Amino acid sequence: MNTREKGLAGERKAEAYLLAKGYEVLARNFRTRRGEVDLIVRNQGRIAFVEVKSWDALSRDSLEQAIGPGKRRRIVEVARRFLYAHPQPGGHRPSFDVILLRGEEVLHLQDAFDGVA
Repeated sequence: MNTREKGLAGERKAEAYLLAKGYEVLARNFRTRRGEVDLIVRNQGRIAFVEVKSWDALSRDSLEQAIGPGKRRRIVEVARRFLYAHPQPGGHRPSFDVILLRGEEVLHLQDAFDGVA
């Protein structure tokens, strides 16, 4: 399995996990000139911009390696563009989540970072 196939498989696994938790998928692989967000989901008053990563060393400590400051800024910019193009009724609070995957294990880090870019 090449890197792209592994990434798509991870995104599908993360999506299935989120759907099972009651999330509604708003977009997959939302792209702008500035970057991409793997999944955009909504649940219980929040809209989450989700980055999915497959890691051998699955832990919260992996977060900084997985998503550094530059990647975070790009995700926040893409989120702003999504919200501008798709205003959310009901004032859904945006959050930035990360899903780390290892084998069958899923670690969902809600509000993994803030939207200050």
